[in-house]
Amino acid sequence: MDMIENRTIDELAVGDVAESERVLTRQDMALFATAAADVNPLDVGRGAANSPVEEGAGDTDGLHQGIAHGWAGTLISSILLSKLPGPGTTQLGQTLRFLKPVRIGERIRTRVTVAAIDAGNGTVRLECACLNQAGEAVVSGVAEVLAPVRKIRRARASLPARPKSAHGVRFAALVDRARELDPLITAIVHPCDDLSLGGALAARDEGMITPVLVGPAAKIEAAAKGAGLDLTGVEIVDAPHSHAAAETAVALVHEGRAGALMKGKLHTDELLMAVLDKTRGLRTERRLSHVFALDVPGQDRTLFVTDAAINISPDLDALADIVRNAIDMTIAIGVEVPKVALLSAVETVTGKLPSTLLAAAICKMHDRGQITGGKIDGPLAFDNAISPAAVAAKGIVSDVAGHADILVTPNLESGNMIAKQLIHLAGASSAGIALGARVPIMLTSRSDTVDARIVSAALAKVFYHWRRLRPLGLG
Repeated sequence: MDMIENRTIDELAVGDVAESERVLTRQDMALFATAAADVNPLDVGRGAANSPVEEGAGDTDGLHQGIAHGWAGTLISSILLSKLPGPGTTQLGQTLRFLKPVRIGERIRTRVTVAAIDAGNGTVRLECACLNQAGEAVVSGVAEVLAPVRKIRRARASLPARPKSAHGVRFAALVDRARELDPLITAIVHPCDDLSLGGALAARDEGMITPVLVGPAAKIEAAAKGAGLDLTGVEIVDAPHSHAAAETAVALVHEGRAGALMKGKLHTDELLMAVLDKTRGLRTERRLSHVFALDVPGQDRTLFVTDAAINISPDLDALADIVRNAIDMTIAIGVEVPKVALLSAVETVTGKLPSTLLAAAICKMHDRGQITGGKIDGPLAFDNAISPAAVAAKGIVSDVAGHADILVTPNLESGNMIAKQLIHLAGASSAGIALGARVPIMLTSRSDTVDARIVSAALAKVFYHWRRLRPLGLG
């Protein structure tokens, strides 16, 4: 059993030191932001990761940076109450200075040192510092405490596990996992506004990507200057306009200079036109399709919705590839046997609803080994796909019904509606990538938060590294 023991006022001496280390994760930020009543806790990454402490910083950046520094301040309190002096300590005050940004992914070493002892009134003054992995002080200051006079030794309290259904926990775990992999060199196509440029740099600071900015250099630099973003050390490949930027980014993939694409300030059609060019594009044997990943509060798993962005009304061959792409995505992030639900309005096959015929055909293709890697069932209505109670009420016998990981919609409209309803009504966090090309493509939207862009980069990064172990044919 892990025990902690205090040091009474009589046992303390000037110069005594206690330390701890911890890595700041997105989950830490989300939890701390929630406790601090930040109304948008999952969007804190941009400010915390990138905002220097400088005169003139915006209020939003100041708030987010304050959250990161506040987290660091709690590490000091943790040492005071658990190590030096330890249990029985009463904090009287802290005076802290915030010297440098605290970035997500940084390993923070916290140190407190006994500076002065007043045995007469039992108070102790301690010098406090939080250092990043480079040894630079990010927080420094002084704490004053009332030291314990009675010896205490007790078991260390264990924190309750965060439930898997809690908001953001699965995406936080995905980003942490992706951080362990080498950054994915990503061509950012026409990043000529603060949203696309800032999102790319935030993904870089999270360790997801190494960005290569492709577009008009003057416009990119002007956007960076207007948003207060530092492009030092970032490669820029000049291209005169958005069409040329898309073509140049695709060429970088062919040259081995990029392993993924991220959409900037241009229309999706412009980017996909270059990607799908029959002679110079990034086509494979697979149909290109989009997969939404949704971290829905109250659910015990990530839900994937496809295709809600590219294929308007897929035929059987296109739908089969949509299913294959989604299965590959979920296996890549660690779902061993994905459960795939082909959605319709009913769970019976009828010629009056073409979507039920397509679903039945996909299931038979799976039975015959034409689609592999998961379990597939359909047609299933939405409730039958995700609700065990609905499945029990209707007497459906299925390995997929009630527990689907992947929701395959019959057309773009229904897929888009389901995804947007989960985001805006159920509070789901979202991310997504397009698969079926030679490299993953992050088709970000102007409405995407920085957090969504980071998670999309994490999806692309994990998929890319998983895909390297498999043949490229995707057939």
